[in-house]
Amino acid sequence: MADDTDLLVRARGFDRDALAQIHDRYFGPIFGYIALRVNDRATAEDLASEVFVRFLSALHQRTAPQTTLRGWLFGVAAHIVSDHHRHRYRAPQARLDESLMSMAPGPDETAEATIDREDLRKALAALTEEQQSVIALRFGAEMPIQDVARALGKSEGAIKQLQARAIAALARRMTSAP
Repeated sequence: MADDTDLLVRARGFDRDALAQIHDRYFGPIFGYIALRVNDRATAEDLASEVFVRFLSALHQRTAPQTTLRGWLFGVAAHIVSDHHRHRYRAPQARLDESLMSMAPGPDETAEATIDREDLRKALAALTEEQQSVIALRFGAEMPIQDVARALGKSEGAIKQLQARAIAALARRMTSAP
């Protein structure tokens, strides 16, 4: 499997195999990160796709990352999610009843697990946007602290503090949930 630097060099030459490998390698983790932040599968798919559209655009404009593909992609994902939340805040929309299907328990899921998942979603939504990003990148995308710091443009120490505060806030909310 090619490393990111090799893939980037080939992608800058619009090598289709390299572009496909980048998409295959990163779409799942980026989708997982975004899905934790937006809580709607269809929206998460659209926003994850937008990350790759912006990557292709950056290749065409010759502004693509030079060495940090993973950090660049997740940084773009974080910006896209922020833009999405800003837009939703300014122009709130009512959800359709069909969207409630994503909240329905799966065939092997208990009602208690569904309640726990909903409590966790509510607790995550109560975090600051930065805390949500750190939690989603660290635990949703399983990124190491140094990659999260690069993706969010912060120091490793700042990421560690944000993570600690977010986990403490989640613990408080989850233990006080009815």
